[in-house]
Amino acid sequence: MKTGLHFLIAAKRCEIAELQELTQTSALVRVTARLVHGLQRERGLSNLFLASPNGHWQPELDEQVAACVAMQQELLDGFGSMDIEPRLGQGARLFSRVAYVMQGLDALPALRQQVRTRAWTPQRATQAYIRLINGLLAVVFEAADSAGDPDISRRLVALFNFMQGKELAGQERASGAAAFGSGRADAATQQHLLHLIDSQERCLQVFADFASDDLMRAWQQAQQADTLAGLERLRRVICTAAPGQVLDTGQTQKWFDACTARMDGMKGVEDRLADELQGLCAQRQELARGELAVLERMLVASATAARAAQRSLSFFEDNAVTTLPPSAPAPPTWATPLDRSILDLVQEQARRLQTVSDELDTVRASLNERKLIERAKGLLMAHRHLGEEAAHKTMRQMAMNQNKRLVEVAEAVLAMADVLPSARP
Repeated sequence: MKTGLHFLIAAKRCEIAELQELTQTSALVRVTARLVHGLQRERGLSNLFLASPNGHWQPELDEQVAACVAMQQELLDGFGSMDIEPRLGQGARLFSRVAYVMQGLDALPALRQQVRTRAWTPQRATQAYIRLINGLLAVVFEAADSAGDPDISRRLVALFNFMQGKELAGQERASGAAAFGSGRADAATQQHLLHLIDSQERCLQVFADFASDDLMRAWQQAQQADTLAGLERLRRVICTAAPGQVLDTGQTQKWFDACTARMDGMKGVEDRLADELQGLCAQRQELARGELAVLERMLVASATAARAAQRSLSFFEDNAVTTLPPSAPAPPTWATPLDRSILDLVQEQARRLQTVSDELDTVRASLNERKLIERAKGLLMAHRHLGEEAAHKTMRQMAMNQNKRLVEVAEAVLAMADVLPSARP
């Protein structure tokens, strides 16, 4: 006959299985981050190659492509090791993201051929890379959204937002490289760069909200004053250029190097965060296995206990299991030490699960806000025929005009979805 202790052991084994899955997912996220960083550099070099004459930058681009091919295979190996049996939770969304990314990776050689033959403009190539990188970031997003441990989830949220901010920095590098390489920056390019700069700061603020103190110190140390000063100067050159003003193409290398130095510093922080994440997964597993061993020893001991009736009555004497007050009353004095231990464990498990649920709700609020904002932005894009930047700018202006948070505006926009006219083809 199964007892409460049997189910406590089953719960702990489920927890260990979830932690093992989280450990594997965290390792996959780390490989994904490496490939994203490689593709970001490949995108920047592709823009330099496409924007400059006489095949400049081709050797550097070829070398980066080779590095990305190796990282891509490592990621595919990671996908291949995933357990894809049907399961509860976020499996369907995560697996859909992986399927999408694999399609993009299959198409990557064709994209590279378009770059090599100069068949595409820098702008078109940039958008193609962005689409693939956003797909990879969506895998990280789903991993963060599916984590069941609040501390691990918190670090995944920090990592996702940091990677998103770094991706926006990479887009800035690519767009600026194309502008300097071609010797011109029109108003659309200037507005795009300002949007990227502003969006980076918002992502990095969310990262700061969820990162550990050690990571925040690492991030502050990674921001070299001389690198930032040089980048700010070049940003002003592009963003304040008058219509028709010719940019100095000789600044192209300086722009690329300044952006790259900043992104490499960010990659160091990203690696630290990935290390912290995997270390926490290992720590949680070790702790859970130790707790399981204690429960299994108690199960063996309980087989020789002869006070089943008293154990049953002790449940009714101690109502902490059902009401969960801050401090539970002591079990009856006639309960055996084993009885008291099991009751304590049941109470502790119930409190811990409630705490975990509350903390996860807090952590996932950031992810849920992002989902709402993205949905509202998509609705505006469809019904007002706006681009992504214009839709986001519209929502931000609405938030400022109404003195509301962006997520509140997003909720209002989505609430109007049913009364909006159908989008015209």
